[in-house]
Amino acid sequence: MPKKQSSIRERQRTDLREPRRYKVIIYNDDFTAMEFVVLILTSVFFKSQAEAEALMLKVHHGDKAVVGIYTYDIALSKVQKATRMARDAGYPLRLTCEPE
Repeated sequence: MPKKQSSIRERQRTDLREPRRYKVIIYNDDFTAMEFVVLILTSVFFKSQAEAEALMLKVHHGDKAVVGIYTYDIALSKVQKATRMARDAGYPLRLTCEPE
């Protein structure tokens, strides 16, 4: 007797994982104005004024600080935008993204 086909398909197991997250790190330097760092943090990373000032001071007194955790594309885009703004303003501000 022929095998009867059913209208129900067997589910295939797929390994879906959340995308890897990346930290955006801002580094201290002796040339970039503190006000400019606050501007970057508020306009590119959408931090509140108080949070931006606290992060700026953390970078100033330490060597670096994590300013956000994003998917790779967003992290890279924010690093590029902030770096471009810094270069246009004549500052050597350095930001990187690395895996969390």
